[in-house]
Amino acid sequence: MAVRLGINPLTWTNDDMPELGAETPLETCLAEAKLAGFAGVELGNKFPRVAAELKPVLARHGLDLVSGWYGSRLLERDVDAEMAEAEPHVALLTALGCNVMVHAEVSRAVHGQRSTPLSRRPVLSDADWSVLAPRLTEMGRRLKARGLHLAYHHHMGTVIETEAEVDRLMASTGPEVGLLLDTGHLTFAGGDPVVAAKRHAGRVVHVHCKDIRADVMAEAKRRDLPFLEAVLAGVFTVPGDGCVDYAAVLRPLTAAGYAGWLVVEAEQDPAKAHPLTYARMGHDNLARLARSAFGA
Repeated sequence: MAVRLGINPLTWTNDDMPELGAETPLETCLAEAKLAGFAGVELGNKFPRVAAELKPVLARHGLDLVSGWYGSRLLERDVDAEMAEAEPHVALLTALGCNVMVHAEVSRAVHGQRSTPLSRRPVLSDADWSVLAPRLTEMGRRLKARGLHLAYHHHMGTVIETEAEVDRLMASTGPEVGLLLDTGHLTFAGGDPVVAAKRHAGRVVHVHCKDIRADVMAEAKRRDLPFLEAVLAGVFTVPGDGCVDYAAVLRPLTAAGYAGWLVVEAEQDPAKAHPLTYARMGHDNLARLARSAFGA
């Protein structure tokens, strides 16, 4: 296939709630990711962050590094300062052969606050957009010079969450800013990932395949839950176990020649959702869909 399948270690252990899966060693995450059929993994909180240490660990399991999350504060500091802050992360990704950097603006974000409902998430003013958009474009330009595409991750509880905000981001930044299309986050935000895929296929440089349990989402919205409480309630699941129409999402990406990673990223409580079971389910469902969309 023109695409490769990866997984995020959130299936086993959670970065925002490290008590989830705290007892699971990195070796188990990697061994089971490979056993489930994946070719690569994204970074998680148990990974060594030194290339000389991480490379042999991944090689031992026959896995590539896909990418890793970086939370910027470009509303608060300029690009020089942000690039200096990001340098260890950039160096690690480039040393391990990655070509995308998962990037989200986390200034004012509430997604990691267990007591803050999602209705209180930050919203950008026009003045904020005039600061953030050119800084993102410039950071994207500098990352591209290092061999990395900036893959902007719209995310619940952050300044860019909704479909309209994704549209504005794409309209107000240059092509140096790529889009990480996250099917679960966009659905949870009230958007349509199929529409976003059609509208922005040419800018999509990375895809997170996170499915949504529609009934849990509706209840989370009714109760105005904080993001992490919605996660604990089971709002997310793996592709094929929820309401996202992945066949329709993948079609415009195929037409645009997408040739990157499709990453299963479905944070769940591992005590409720057995990690290897869900990893296999996510891989097998996504592999079937990818074969149909992209061919062998």
